[in-house]
Amino acid sequence: MKHLFIINPAAGKHDGSAALSASIHEFGKQHGLDYAIRISRKSGDCTAAAREAAETGEEYRVYACGGDGTLNEVICGAAGASNLAVTHYPCGSGNDFVKNFSDPKAFSDMERLLDPEEALLDLIQVGENDFSLSICSIGIDARIGTSIQRYKHLPLVGGNGAYNLSTVVNLIKGIHRHYVVEVNGKTVDDRFTLVCVCNGRFYGGGYEPVPEARPDDGKLEVLLVKKVSRLQVAKIIGKYKAGRFAEMPTIFSHFTTDRVRIRCDREEVINLDGEARWSKDVIIRLAERKLRFFYPKGLRLGTV
Repeated sequence: MKHLFIINPAAGKHDGSAALSASIHEFGKQHGLDYAIRISRKSGDCTAAAREAAETGEEYRVYACGGDGTLNEVICGAAGASNLAVTHYPCGSGNDFVKNFSDPKAFSDMERLLDPEEALLDLIQVGENDFSLSICSIGIDARIGTSIQRYKHLPLVGGNGAYNLSTVVNLIKGIHRHYVVEVNGKTVDDRFTLVCVCNGRFYGGGYEPVPEARPDDGKLEVLLVKKVSRLQVAKIIGKYKAGRFAEMPTIFSHFTTDRVRIRCDREEVINLDGEARWSKDVIIRLAERKLRFFYPKGLRLGTV
């Protein structure tokens, strides 16, 4: 078995790729691993590295070393590849996907990843080759999430701080827009604050809009958030973050499905685990392809 460590130096506040590479070399030699390190230099490099490993047909364990965006790039190259098992070595700002497991900190211990357990996980698909492991969204939260990169390198601004700063800036720019949403045979033509499609539970540095969402249950949880004013935002955002949408049924609508279509008046940014795509007519669906995901032995997935 081969081990491929894909490092994104842009993850987190500072470039730690040199120190991490040195640690991996020491770790690999200590355990006699057949390993390689790939360092991303531009967007798409992580996807290309995972895809190249998949095309060899050889058995690989692939370590996405970065944040949720790095993991997203890697899974876009590994989706459906039966010879690749992927994990997350978290060194980004939010590291939200590993929060789906009972002990997220265990993913930072490489020793525990040498004798792992494995699960076959669902993926969200947008278009032909774009995938998301946790969350796909459109609306103000997508504009917030994909703007975080602008703020996370500012002094004294961490992962949550960057998210909060991006929230303030985007709230000032405008909250709701007109969408036509088709889900479960129903068409909703309205102004929406956001539409969130959940395969996992967490994003945005700790937001948990649908606590019941699991990446291994063969379904997607969709949350529609209708038009709200700036004065209402403070009231609803706490409930949204904590998954208490049922307390405000006039604002939140929840659907369990495998497909949702969203039509917009103009191109909108789509958030796929922090990565940005743009469309004015998008179909978000449960992918036919699955992802082999390995994790430290003894952890539980999807505990609420």
